[in-house]
Amino acid sequence: MNGTATTSAAAPAALVIEDDSPSGVARARDATRTFARGLDPALEAEAAETLTLVVSELATNAVRHGGGSYTLRLDATAESVHVAVSDPSASPPRERAPDLSGGTGGFGWHMIRRLTDSLTTAPGPGQGKTIYARLNRRHAEEGGAATAQLSW
Repeated sequence: MNGTATTSAAAPAALVIEDDSPSGVARARDATRTFARGLDPALEAEAAETLTLVVSELATNAVRHGGGSYTLRLDATAESVHVAVSDPSASPPRERAPDLSGGTGGFGWHMIRRLTDSLTTAPGPGQGKTIYARLNRRHAEEGGAATAQLSW
């Protein structure tokens, strides 16, 4: 499956990646960093890494728990960066207690919720689901708690 498409026109630039392998998560991280650098204005370094972490966790969860494949879509406006990750599983993400000794995870969904300004899950496409995350680009006086610490 492994495909990437970048589009731009009068609308903000968008990036779409489809993948079905664990190695695709690293590719999603690299593409997200490139996407963030290409924004005008570009995200500050810490904000770009936060965006990359959110994408990495969502893509990893899709591969591990969502049926083994995902479609990632990134786009941006002057106010925010939008992430959408779709996978073939209809099961919503579930929060679980982090495993502090066995190395089985449980941290990702907590981090995603903390680092995003908006997070929703919706049915589709098909029988699967899409997780939508928004990260504000405005400073704390205009945005949420995550932006206060990250100086978007």
